[in-house]
Amino acid sequence: MLEKLPHAVGEALSKVRAGSEKAAFHTLAEHAPDRIRVTSPAFPEGGPIPARYTADGKGVSPPLAVEGVPAEAAALVLFVEDPDAPALHPFVHLIAWNLPPRDQTLPEGAFASPAGEGTRHDLGRNSFLTDGWLPPDPPTGHGPHRYLFQAFALARTPDLSASPGRSALLDALNGNVMAKGMLTGTYERT
Repeated sequence: MLEKLPHAVGEALSKVRAGSEKAAFHTLAEHAPDRIRVTSPAFPEGGPIPARYTADGKGVSPPLAVEGVPAEAAALVLFVEDPDAPALHPFVHLIAWNLPPRDQTLPEGAFASPAGEGTRHDLGRNSFLTDGWLPPDPPTGHGPHRYLFQAFALARTPDLSASPGRSALLDALNGNVMAKGMLTGTYERT
């Protein structure tokens, strides 16, 4: 959808960004130990996300691995945000909020997306108000966007509605994060 914005509009908005300091990793969970390792065989830390996982490609969720989840965790949350979106808050690309609290590998396409149903997960609303993976779709001319794949191990299972949004998830994380980890990928349309 954002690919339809004219390049000049993207350039005009290039300095308008939510900011990574507003991401969940840096706000509610700032004091939680950074013990969880989030990786992807599709891209390295800080590297470009292949177009296959974006709105310019198939749009499936990328493969991920989560390691270092504490044994005493009650739940695991995966939360993907774009802090470079031209908005007041980071753009939400995925809320997976009741994953089994253990180390795991999530295959390509694990989450519902425009490309398919994925496998069964408790998902929340992304910024386009749908449950599932919202493929990266930055405006042309806006510059590179970072996508923060944040994992949170929770002390208590979150009490959330069937389709929570960003605010509800942030409330559930508040004071409940035992450990965290993050993988950053980038994507840009030229």
